Amino acid sequence: MKRLHQISLRLRLALMFSAVSAILFGVMGICVYSALKTEISTRDDESLLARIERVRIVAGDPEHVEALRKNPQLYANILGSKENVLWVMNDKGEVLIEINPIGMRRPPLPAPNSPMLFNSPGPEAARLAWMHVVTANESLDVITGKLLSERAHILAAFSANLGLAWLAGVLLAFVLGWEVVRRGLLPLRRLSLQAAAIHPQQLGLRLDADQQPQELQGLSNALNLMLERLEEGYSRLSRFSEDLAHEMRTPLNNLMGQNQLALNQPRSAEEYENLLVSNQEEYERMARMIDNMLFLARAEKPEAMLQLKPLDLSKLGDRLCEYFEGMAEERQMQMRNLAQGGLIADTSLLVRALANLISNALRYGSAGSEVTLRSRVHAQGLDIEVANQGEPIAAQHLPRLFDRFYRCDPSRAQPGDSGGLGLAIVQSIMQMHKGQVLVDSQPHETRFILRFGLESVTTPPASADCHTSC
Repeated sequence: MKRLHQISLRLRLALMFSAVSAILFGVMGICVYSALKTEISTRDDESLLARIERVRIVAGDPEHVEALRKNPQLYANILGSKENVLWVMNDKGEVLIEINPIGMRRPPLPAPNSPMLFNSPGPEAARLAWMHVVTANESLDVITGKLLSERAHILAAFSANLGLAWLAGVLLAFVLGWEVVRRGLLPLRRLSLQAAAIHPQQLGLRLDADQQPQELQGLSNALNLMLERLEEGYSRLSRFSEDLAHEMRTPLNNLMGQNQLALNQPRSAEEYENLLVSNQEEYERMARMIDNMLFLARAEKPEAMLQLKPLDLSKLGDRLCEYFEGMAEERQMQMRNLAQGGLIADTSLLVRALANLISNALRYGSAGSEVTLRSRVHAQGLDIEVANQGEPIAAQHLPRLFDRFYRCDPSRAQPGDSGGLGLAIVQSIMQMHKGQVLVDSQPHETRFILRFGLESVTTPPASADCHTSC
């Protein structure tokens, strides 16, 4: 049995259309039935009052009354129905005229001030009218009435016909609704066919939103945006696969080539030892690359949890500068820490991001310059900047600078680098902190900026404990 949400949209709309029609037809039928019932009741009352008036006119002539007493069938013929009754009584309560084809029990006379129209108090359902008529010779009481069985039969027949008409109308509404919905959903079916025609080899195709009804244009635009993201992600995945194959092929080719050369002829123990040292460097390079790739994969998972705590940026900067002091001296550069203030972040991840930026700054900075670590609080939050002096980054590289395995100059790859994943790791760390990483490259200075939101800004703790794992 299908669940409710699995029912066809066409069937849902057709059922809703028929349900609304059933309610509408039902309300209309009740209104028509009530109007007919009221109209019949009004006409019967008017007929009874007119009959009373005729009897009053007849009673004004004693000869007519006497003739009617002798031959009441004349008035019975005038009434023309076996469901009509008439009683004429004198002031002594004697019945002068009685026309009662069905043998209905005569009702008691109402009180003098009672309404002219009333319902029969007995078991017979009847509508009665009465009047006290005063003639020249005597006073008479006239009661005339009509049984309600005829009215009940008419209303019952009308109610049955109305029920059949209601049922036929609901069924017709369902059938018409089914067809109308089918035709109305044709644009949605065309949209589905267009979307089904898109596959990985044709991700550049887009849905034509202008040819869709207004209600589907928003959906078409949303699907087009999704296709753009999918195309971008698929392209990045393809580039990532190519870059990964290239990055893995280089150390593997080096290892295979060195081993093949060593196996061509006998080597001394010292030569084999040098080979193992060279191979170890390639192994370490591959291990760093695999470790970075695992980190990026884990950072993209929603369950990646941060261990947030307050830290002192000044002390953190001092530790990083001390750690990279040896590398800076090798490149004839200096480290300078101007970072101040407090921040709530994952200490190990922040250290890793800053270490990657400082390492790049030392690698590409000019000899004799300095790498500066500073912070700045502004209206949007807090920025941590790593700046160096050297050649600027070309504008064509900036959009792809944080892509995985991307290098501005692949020929400058070094054995100790991150394999083109360092900046991608920095970007993932900032996304985990709900921040962003920016780059500003000018002719004399290049700045990488880690921007944190206001919720991460705090005062420095009294005693900050920074465990660097660079």
